[in-house]
Amino acid sequence: MFQESLPAVEPSTQVPLIVPDLNVAETTMESPAGFHEDLNSKTDPLGNVGTKWTKQQAVQWDADYKEASLCYLLTVRIIRMRNLPQEDFLSQSDCYVSLWLPTASAEKVRTKTIKNCRDPVWNETFYFRIQSQVKNVLELAIFDEDVVQDDGHLIVFFDIAKIPLGETIFMKFQLNPQRREELEAEFTLENLLDLPETIITNGVVVSREISCLEVQVDRRRWKKKKKGKKHSTKHDLTFTVKGSFEETHCLSLCCDPSFHLTDPILFHYAKHSQPQLDITVPKMKTLPSFCACMSCRAGRSRTGPLTVPLNLLPFDQEVIDKHRKFDLHFKTKQCREDLDMRLGFELCVEEQDFLCKRKKYVAAALKKVLQLEEDLQDDEVPVVAFMTTGGGTRALTAMYAHLLSIQKLNVLDCISYISGLSGTTWTMSNLYEDPDWSQKDMEASVSDARKHVIKNKFLACFSVDRLKYYVKELHQRKQEGHKIGFTDLWGLIIEAMLHDGEDHHKLTDQQQALSHGQNPLPIYLVLNVKDKISNRDFREWMEFTPYEVGLLKYGAFIRAENFGSEFFMGRLMKKLPESRICFLEGIWSSVFSLNLMDAWYVSFESEEFWHKWTQDRVIDIDEETVLPTRPCELNTRVVSPPDSLSTVFRDVFMLRPAVSEIHNFLKGCQMHNNYLENEFSRWKGVKRSPSEMAEGEIDVADINGSYNINNLRYSEEDFDKLAKLSYYNVQNNKDLILQALRIAVERKKQHRNSLKSHTPL
Repeated sequence: MFQESLPAVEPSTQVPLIVPDLNVAETTMESPAGFHEDLNSKTDPLGNVGTKWTKQQAVQWDADYKEASLCYLLTVRIIRMRNLPQEDFLSQSDCYVSLWLPTASAEKVRTKTIKNCRDPVWNETFYFRIQSQVKNVLELAIFDEDVVQDDGHLIVFFDIAKIPLGETIFMKFQLNPQRREELEAEFTLENLLDLPETIITNGVVVSREISCLEVQVDRRRWKKKKKGKKHSTKHDLTFTVKGSFEETHCLSLCCDPSFHLTDPILFHYAKHSQPQLDITVPKMKTLPSFCACMSCRAGRSRTGPLTVPLNLLPFDQEVIDKHRKFDLHFKTKQCREDLDMRLGFELCVEEQDFLCKRKKYVAAALKKVLQLEEDLQDDEVPVVAFMTTGGGTRALTAMYAHLLSIQKLNVLDCISYISGLSGTTWTMSNLYEDPDWSQKDMEASVSDARKHVIKNKFLACFSVDRLKYYVKELHQRKQEGHKIGFTDLWGLIIEAMLHDGEDHHKLTDQQQALSHGQNPLPIYLVLNVKDKISNRDFREWMEFTPYEVGLLKYGAFIRAENFGSEFFMGRLMKKLPESRICFLEGIWSSVFSLNLMDAWYVSFESEEFWHKWTQDRVIDIDEETVLPTRPCELNTRVVSPPDSLSTVFRDVFMLRPAVSEIHNFLKGCQMHNNYLENEFSRWKGVKRSPSEMAEGEIDVADINGSYNINNLRYSEEDFDKLAKLSYYNVQNNKDLILQALRIAVERKKQHRNSLKSHTPL
């Protein structure tokens, strides 16, 4: 799983986050509560001077996936609630409403608290600056204020796409029809007369413009310490830009009189947003207020942190804020537009080039195995994939035998892709160390794998020298910036079990095995999961190739060598060294994606138990205001937060102690407003009949048997039995395999002929 949340795009998933939460932890815009109270006649609710409202259409950009898109002003007025249930024992609830629009603000804003009231009235207004092409879902959370901890009552998720542009609508949310509990709110959506924002999008994921804030502290006016006094005082300045890539910096300022200008600290944030820089100094009572011109409020001071609205800072100009003990230097600049992430659903250039080269091998192999009279043209060559699943050493052994059997049928060169996960990725990564593996007799590869599997390496894997090696490698990996977990240790154990020494190979090294199209292209798969959500409710496939790593359902890919590095809005922010293949093998072991609840379901298949204890209660509600339905809209939902017992239960049973946590390369990006209109492919498999297993009386599913998924070592007899069974299964289906290849060729020919018949003269 990613260290920061990845998006979930399944609209039917019954979890509190009904919108993809790719931006939950990395929100990029801000709308402070109450800032409308400081407006003057020449300032709009977003602090822009002299602007007026107008309607304009989005302008198309020349570059692919790049376009100029307007921002909107969303105005939300929280009016009142009716029939609020009594949460306290002796009095009515002390109610307030919290508002959070993750795509527009890293901050949650809230109304005032109405004490001891069943029908509270607020009539408070809040403003949000939103990107028009982003999926914006507003969270309205109702709380009962308490002394120790506020109690969550209900949460409403409302899709802003329901609001017509240029109109004001009144909404009445039916929270509980039985007791007639309602929340009333008013929404207005207007265009902003700003320069349009340049976004890059593939219709599913949106990357926005980012700016960079540079901050330095000048201590030249710091008074020298008096003679005889000890020099030990320190002041820690804390700088925070919520929703930025860096989020927080801490700067320790000693009392050394020779200390002057500090090294700059940087914040990268969404340019077209309302971010602010918060600066706090412990044990100091006052800090000056800030204005971009540094003149209108000079000399005034305030208690608490200094807040700097970043949208007021001029670009490429230094602004100095003077304090009695130090000066703050600010400078903002534009960041580059180009991405280090590829957005698109087509193949990358390298993979397209590979397929062109691979067709020569495939065409020749098909002509031979199908005994064709004529050579196949390029557009008559089908793309055939060899797909495998996982299962530890059992999967590794079976895949070697399957590939050997396919090679004996002269079918191996008919294949363009090989995919695998868990144990079969161990087979694939071993094979692709040899750039010409599929052109050689695989008997040698099977024999080499057999040597490692039957050898008892358990003691060697945990010898003193080997443990020291593990510690050294894990320490080095941590120093490089990677987040260390159990799968890193597991990858080193796999390396020890399947190799005689240290394996220096990396994923990008396998490009040599594809340079002439001489081997099928490998696709390594792994499950991406979410924290505190079962695999039954959310899971998605991530694919690794020697060229790219990405998620096809989002059309988002990065270079293979950049996997694990830190990104923001699709830009590479911190490059980490490429991981060795053994660490990827640890990540590809998908068994670690399971939590205790997944294991419970597999054992008992208790759907009722699962939903009762581990999911929030989520219901779709109908708004009283009838709005025109749009295909890209999400249903309005009400979520009942779990009670304390359910929360504890979920925290325990949803725990994945061995899961990998990787920096999310989609951090900061947001989902497109119309992402639901995109179609995602769904693959269906074909089950094998019982007769296909007639010659193999081997129970590979017995958890106590020789082929237990946790068993990393087989006896010679067990290895040979499983290899022979796998070899037989392919040979036994020779006719079906050849028939499938014939059908694929015929379909390609028919498609080619149909295109010719429709080509205009």
